[in-house]
Amino acid sequence: MGKTTGKISLTFKLGGEREINRMGYGGMQLTGTGVWGDLNDRDNAKRVLNAAVEAGVNFIDTADSYGPYTNEVLIQESIGQYYGKIVVATKGGLERPGPGEWVPNGRPEYIKKCIEGSLKRLKTEQIDLWQLHRIDPAVPVEETLAPVAEAVAAGKIKYVGLSEVDIKGIERAQKILPIVSVQNLYNLSNRNWEEVLDYTALHNIAFIPWFPLASGPEKMQDKIGAIAKKHNTTVAEVALAWLLKRSSNILLIPGTSSVQHLRENLQAVQVALSDEEFESLSK
Repeated sequence: MGKTTGKISLTFKLGGEREINRMGYGGMQLTGTGVWGDLNDRDNAKRVLNAAVEAGVNFIDTADSYGPYTNEVLIQESIGQYYGKIVVATKGGLERPGPGEWVPNGRPEYIKKCIEGSLKRLKTEQIDLWQLHRIDPAVPVEETLAPVAEAVAAGKIKYVGLSEVDIKGIERAQKILPIVSVQNLYNLSNRNWEEVLDYTALHNIAFIPWFPLASGPEKMQDKIGAIAKKHNTTVAEVALAWLLKRSSNILLIPGTSSVQHLRENLQAVQVALSDEEFESLSK
């Protein structure tokens, strides 16, 4: 892992074109138990989304499988008026038999259905960023991405990304169409995708860590707690600040159903970790 120094840029150009703020918001927590259905308090969910955009967030992450389908509808109803000013990223390629159940389906006919469904629920003519939620091991990725490439050519999708993918998977997909983002599990506690992060940084591909708020193993809590106290901030904000400093292509999408927690998370951009603090947390 390369050492990170100097002033941190808080924006990133998606696809080398669309400048967005690196601190975004992920909508998964605005669903019911098991990521099934809506939150009981749907009005609160709308308040959270509006508070995020009003605070400067212009990158919102969702998926057709969140709910399923309810999260995209919620986002359209809550902040659809901001289309054009914000980037809404959605995902497809997973079936939801029930709460907590996720089954990859990369068949071309299903992927086409996913894209058309997202366009309808988001009430848009073009999806800003469509991401393949998982590569289905039973279907060649070339077949899975064929309808995605067709949708890009038809203007129904602007940018394409992948999720939970290795370098070989990225390179294989890149032969079919440009890949501008990769969304993998990554945080202070779990850095198994370090090699992929470095690869995406080298190729100017956005890296979107999901579950970004994890603050490291138990043995790290005293260290991160001391740094949080020094900066008069929370452990979660330090975890996010570390990610911001780790690589300039990282886009953060911490999710929450609380306006208060949302505002706390957004404060992470104000936490300026020293190089020494960054290195101590990176060990």
